[in-house]
Amino acid sequence: MGTRPVHQLRRPRDANSQSETAYHAIREMIVTLELAPGAAVNERELMARLGLGRTPVREALRDLARERLVEVYPRRGIFVSSIDVGDIAGLSEVRVVLEALAARLAATRATEADRHALDGLLEELASLGREADDRRLIELDQRIHHHIHRCAHNPFLAAALEEYYVLTLRIWFVALDRVERLDEAVREHRALLEAVRAGDADRAEAAMRDHVRGFETAVRAVLQPGRAPGVGD
Repeated sequence: MGTRPVHQLRRPRDANSQSETAYHAIREMIVTLELAPGAAVNERELMARLGLGRTPVREALRDLARERLVEVYPRRGIFVSSIDVGDIAGLSEVRVVLEALAARLAATRATEADRHALDGLLEELASLGREADDRRLIELDQRIHHHIHRCAHNPFLAAALEEYYVLTLRIWFVALDRVERLDEAVREHRALLEAVRAGDADRAEAAMRDHVRGFETAVRAVLQPGRAPGVGD
């Protein structure tokens, strides 16, 4: 995939310990394919690159293994998990339920501060031009989903959705060069944000469900041509 700089994916504000810093930095490299699927993970190289010691890097890799982003083989080492495009169907089955639930809860639980942040996201969407950089679009998509999760005010739901979103985002990066009109896909969030802003739970739930299903359709169309969404792999 070639060497890419570490792009700034969304990072929780409480990521202040060395192990958390290592976790988010390494996860970012994996999701953006800078660390290619199947590649061996070199702890010393990561330590040097991140300016961190062995312990935080190992703790980060342990957490990433739990989230199925790296695989640990005794006496062989640690490797970046392979990507199975077929996983998009299973991920979508889970996300279409949980993301829709988060959107519904967000519409009923958003605080005034939450709604103010929604206004800011809507302004960003309105300012997007057709020439918007793909990485900027993905970063905005991340922030929108994260904010919806936060507006639901259910930390357990937010934690589960973060894990599934990251796994989905990794597949998105595989298809990135072939997905057309990425800006239109991100702009679909306008209906979602407006519904949450208005407290319309039914409309917010439907908008999120449509978005998740639309994502699956778009990705499968370019990565599995000729195969209809929902067909088993």
